[in-house]
Amino acid sequence: MGALPVVESWEQETSEGPPVPAPFERFSADYTTFFRSEVRSLIALAAAIAGSDRAEEIAQEALLRAHREWDRIARYDKPGAWVRRVTINLATSSRRRLTSERRALARAGEQRQLDAPPPEVDEFWTLVRRLPHRQAAAVALHYLDDLSIASIADALGCTESTAKAHLHQARRTLATQLRHEHDPEHER
Repeated sequence: MGALPVVESWEQETSEGPPVPAPFERFSADYTTFFRSEVRSLIALAAAIAGSDRAEEIAQEALLRAHREWDRIARYDKPGAWVRRVTINLATSSRRRLTSERRALARAGEQRQLDAPPPEVDEFWTLVRRLPHRQAAAVALHYLDDLSIASIADALGCTESTAKAHLHQARRTLATQLRHEHDPEHER
């Protein structure tokens, strides 16, 4: 099993424990003591459940939640148990989310991949991506989704005449660019 994560900003400990990171400096003395006594074990706990890549973030979130409720939690017999339960819940949720994401990605990878478009089609869409954003969107909506000018206007949040102008300007620019790329005179 790998080593537990080492937090660089906490490596240089004082005799009282690790220094409190800047966002926590303004907290009450009781909370600061609590933070210093719990932070390392919470990171280790989170690493054991969710993995070391998210452990520090999970521990910080648990400690932040403890701070938000500190007036109530400080009165508990064992506030450390409360923050450990929060850490466990966060780490478990993180692990489940990661597992679900991996499954979804695996399912998506199993789906049939689209065949690569012919070079001229790929070249066309490369030119479209070079157009101004609204012109490119108008072309994509018209040719991929087969939308009318009115539907393009709705999607772009503009008037029909503006949508028509975007499409017209895009077509004119694309025609010029395609003519130059395929014109033997232009290549000399």
